[in-house]
Amino acid sequence: MDLYSILNRQTPPTPWAEGEKIPWNEPNFSRRMLQEHLSQNHDAASRRQTIIDRHVDWIFGTLLKGKPGRVLDLGCGPGFYSQRLAQRGCDCVGIDFSPASIDYARQHADSLPIRYIEDSILNAEYGSGYDLVMLIYGELNAFHPDHARQILQKAAAAVKPGGCLLLEVSTFDSVKQRLAPASWSTRQNGLFSDQPYLLLSEYFWDDALHIITDRYFVIDIATGAHTRITASHQAYTDEEYNAMLLKAGLGDVTFHADLSGDAGERAEIFPITARKPA
Repeated sequence: MDLYSILNRQTPPTPWAEGEKIPWNEPNFSRRMLQEHLSQNHDAASRRQTIIDRHVDWIFGTLLKGKPGRVLDLGCGPGFYSQRLAQRGCDCVGIDFSPASIDYARQHADSLPIRYIEDSILNAEYGSGYDLVMLIYGELNAFHPDHARQILQKAAAAVKPGGCLLLEVSTFDSVKQRLAPASWSTRQNGLFSDQPYLLLSEYFWDDALHIITDRYFVIDIATGAHTRITASHQAYTDEEYNAMLLKAGLGDVTFHADLSGDAGERAEIFPITARKPA
């Protein structure tokens, strides 16, 4: 790409037309992203360990009713949730397409009953007969709506009768509030490169489609070479989430405040549970 491609870029971009997601599966990006997952200084990639502990307490105690079961963890990342559930006796499968995260998860599985699969949750085969299928941390919103519906259909099919689907999704307002002024910054190194780079960031809200699109230009300081990374997130209303789950064949749809089971004001990323009729 030459610099004129930045000057002549489409503004605003068509959602999902320039790329569907941040390149989690690119090996070097995946390696750098793993360090963010492991950090205990923020919750921007994976939550801190103390928060995950509380979440797993609620998932195991409430959704699995304190009994070990078969669990499918979609978008499992480094396996923090799967590992804790396996330590409580659950038989777990984790799927993620970040090679560094899957490698880390496998290295730390020890002799626990966990199988990790490196693949996109859109393309992977899920299997069936799970007591719990989970897709957390707002990942569903990062998929094109057609793909999100496909994932929900596959996830619902993987749940056994009487079993539970756990989604953690973004509120409508939290997606819209990602909108921010365009900005630029320089980094000695960071998530987008190991070398010094200039980062140009811009954000666009489509008020008709309810989609936020983030676009980044990463320019290598030494060479001037640059790449474009674009990702979109779909905002949904509660009614739309409910309709998607019902259409997937699930019922008993319940909205929760947060993944710790606390009552009170809903978090920006919040859980929804639904069950397959027995």
